[in-house]
Amino acid sequence: MSGREQGVCGFRYGRKVPGAKTRNTLRYDAIVLSGGEGTRLGGVDKAMLEVGGVPLLDAAIAATTAARNTVVVGPTRPTARAVIWTEEEPTGGGPAAGIIAGLTALAGQRSTNEWCVVIAVDQPGVAHVLPTLLDAAAHTTPEVEGLCPHDSRGHEQWLLAAYRTQPLRAACEDLGTGHNVSVKRLVSDLRVEQISAPLEHLGDINTWADHEAWSTRARS
Repeated sequence: MSGREQGVCGFRYGRKVPGAKTRNTLRYDAIVLSGGEGTRLGGVDKAMLEVGGVPLLDAAIAATTAARNTVVVGPTRPTARAVIWTEEEPTGGGPAAGIIAGLTALAGQRSTNEWCVVIAVDQPGVAHVLPTLLDAAAHTTPEVEGLCPHDSRGHEQWLLAAYRTQPLRAACEDLGTGHNVSVKRLVSDLRVEQISAPLEHLGDINTWADHEAWSTRARS
């Protein structure tokens, strides 16, 4: 595995960003993938796109406040709290490469936490879905290696999911840097269980129509 780790930094905004509410005390790390190019949005930086007045990156970081380590994979940007920054090398390798870079950064922190949540930055509903993921991880059986919700069309949300860290690392071992590898292939040998999550909070932002739909929902 490889990645260019940039260290820990963060900047404070004046406003508060709500975090995910959960009662369990599961020890976990978080990898937030924020390096997408946003081509269908005209090249806009998705991470800084606002929904409900909050940048998507801040929303994802706020949702993972309880994580022992939060790694953001992508260019360094202003954030509401300090995080660990890293990037895949070369950049633009896709989400699997981002996951591998994130795991490398966690290894650099000597993390031994059993679970890792993987979050794409363009998932506005993360604060509502993450408590369900963490609760399921805290109560699942030992043979389960991943937990993944499905959206209303039955599509797996691999980038809003929880994985046992060691099996996820093992799945990455033969993929090199992970560039241009699909996440579906990366997780194909893991024992992943579907979980039920509120469908209205599942989905990402790929187009301006998606952004408008999520913004309308945030205003209601």
